[in-house]
Amino acid sequence: MVTRTTALRSTPGKAPSAALTNSLAGPAATRALNASAALLQSPPGALALEAARSVEKNVRRAASGMLGLSGERMSKVDTAWLRMDCPSNLMMINGVWTVSPGIALEALRERVQQRLLQYPRFRQRVVEDAAGATWVDDQRFDIAAHVQSARLPRRKGQSQQAALQQFVGDLATQPLDPKRPLWHFYLVEDFTGDDGLAGSALVVRLHHCIADGIALISVTMSIVDGGAEPPKRRKKAPASAEDWIADTLIKPFTGMTVKALDMVGESAAKSLHVLLDPEKAVQHGLAGSMDAARLGYQLVSDAAALALMPDDSATRLKGVPGNAKRVAWCPPLPLDDVKAIGKALNCSVNDVLLSCVAGAIGGYLRQHGDDTTGQEIRAMIPVNLRPMEEAWKLGNRFGLVPLVLPIGIENPIERVYEVRQRMNALKGSTQPLLAFAMLSMAGMLVKPAQDALLNLFARKTTAVMTNVPGPRDALTLCGARVTQCMFWVPQSGDIGLGVSILSYGGGVQFGVMTDTALCPAPQQIIDAFTPEFAQLSLLTLMLPWGEV
Repeated sequence: MVTRTTALRSTPGKAPSAALTNSLAGPAATRALNASAALLQSPPGALALEAARSVEKNVRRAASGMLGLSGERMSKVDTAWLRMDCPSNLMMINGVWTVSPGIALEALRERVQQRLLQYPRFRQRVVEDAAGATWVDDQRFDIAAHVQSARLPRRKGQSQQAALQQFVGDLATQPLDPKRPLWHFYLVEDFTGDDGLAGSALVVRLHHCIADGIALISVTMSIVDGGAEPPKRRKKAPASAEDWIADTLIKPFTGMTVKALDMVGESAAKSLHVLLDPEKAVQHGLAGSMDAARLGYQLVSDAAALALMPDDSATRLKGVPGNAKRVAWCPPLPLDDVKAIGKALNCSVNDVLLSCVAGAIGGYLRQHGDDTTGQEIRAMIPVNLRPMEEAWKLGNRFGLVPLVLPIGIENPIERVYEVRQRMNALKGSTQPLLAFAMLSMAGMLVKPAQDALLNLFARKTTAVMTNVPGPRDALTLCGARVTQCMFWVPQSGDIGLGVSILSYGGGVQFGVMTDTALCPAPQQIIDAFTPEFAQLSLLTLMLPWGEV
């Protein structure tokens, strides 16, 4: 051993002799030693870059050997959503479209067969294993098992609208068949809603592991009349473990995430990119820059904020959920009216809508005798982390930010400004990135450990709330006009309230899903939403022009 060390040190910066390397370990060692000797003559930056590449390669090789993975592996974020199901909350996205006039079941099946099935994910089932899950083609796929007719069970005197709401609530607690692809359509061919328009109702159910809301809006748009087909991609060979690790652990934290973090600022996004890419750090000389230091501080601060979130106010909406759900939604509000209020108050459309949500929830609690003075509830809000031009790609690419809603403020003007201030405070946050990282990490853990990690959100949160921009123009499906569309996000852990806002065709709708053990009548919250907006609108008109 001493002789070898002396021989190597005797000629610094030069490759060892072939005789020596061959005598040590053969051809593999020869190549490694030659590469190492070459690096000794390189600048320090190149040395660091090569070291980073070597570590990445070794990790990939180790994973390939240990896991023996093959096929189209599910990303770790999607795996986390797959395993997040629990008796109280299934990770199911539920939606309703109403169309007028009605459409026939066979026409819908033909449309879905032609359009939706061009996305391979809708022909694939999920096979779980110790290391995660794999998307596998369903060799016995039957469109008739996924697109079915349904009849609404109705009590005497119950409207079809109320029966549809009960039907969707009952479905929300029923898991999909794990032996088939995780989606299902139900068509109520003869349906007349509260708007008086005769037609049909389409109930859509998709497991969250398939995609997030932004992607699913884009994908489901493919089935409407004139809908675009998915972009054609080269058919990939079955992914290896190396590809899977690159796709799930490396790429999400480089290009996709950096593009989505425009809210942090261009310089900070560039700094994050170089922090995650040693080659760019060397090229641009930005390692250790002030921008990188600022971003590092922001990441640490946001991580601490997530970990140290205080508990919510103890309202009747916070508690242990049961096993029954109910949904409700309101007629559309004119989007132009919402925009006008926002412009007059120098607030965003989101500020106006979220303020009305806070007012509706606060009013519901006061209606049931609760004192909301000084009370707040925390809602987790998804933040898109994908370029909109890639919205058609399936999978989950979003983070979460906690927004504290001031349900105790009864004055609508005061409340909308408070919401605006809190929303502005979140714009420079990296919490969406950290939440995405947490979901990625959760997908690598065994389910009990994943549940413990994700309970951080559930314990500190009363609601999950999402605001998705839908199509601006009215759509048609199989020749019928889509009159309304609504969806509900799933809740996780012990969260019993889901709030959804969707804009479509010049209108914006507000919907809630609740656990009946915590809120048995979500329609009461819905009924307070439109009056809250009307009150805010009236007070805005009454304000002196100089103060608006």
